[in-house]
Amino acid sequence: MPAQRRAAAAAKPAADAASAPHGPRVLKKYPNRRLYDTQSSSYITLADVKKMVLAGQVFVVRDAKTNEELTRSILLQIILEEESGGVPMFSSAMLAQIIRFYGHAMQGLMGSYLEKNIQAFAEFQQRLGDPARGLSPESWTQFMSGQAPAGLMGEYLEQSKKLFAQMQEQMAEQTKALFPGLPGFPPKR
Repeated sequence: MPAQRRAAAAAKPAADAASAPHGPRVLKKYPNRRLYDTQSSSYITLADVKKMVLAGQVFVVRDAKTNEELTRSILLQIILEEESGGVPMFSSAMLAQIIRFYGHAMQGLMGSYLEKNIQAFAEFQQRLGDPARGLSPESWTQFMSGQAPAGLMGEYLEQSKKLFAQMQEQMAEQTKALFPGLPGFPPKR
């Protein structure tokens, strides 16, 4: 019986690879911390996963034994490696502030706000052009410090402002629902 299980387990990656074109690319994480790409039928590294992210490939990481989804934890490992080497994107103060939102009533709203704001920035960057294909790092620095042409920076800031206003409205609605008698929030009728 154990030989049959081993044969079935060995056949499973091949079956996963065959079904890969119909959904996201499937990566399996084994207990030895190795990642197996079912599409290429080979082991890969976190650097390979980072390349997949940069290329915009859709994938999911699953525990090989339990089939539990591990995509977020793998992406967080990549972020940790990036933050540890080179120039970090997040300051200690920013990371501490993010940690403070965990368990807070506004945790979901903050996550949504950050996600939408990053998406808006990515769309804006895409319309402006990839720095590697046009704008120099100095140009991006000027842009981010507010020295770019008013139309460019203003458009991004306006979109960011709208996202923040939406978050404030959601917070007010949640507060109204939680505390109907709170001054400034009329009771529901």
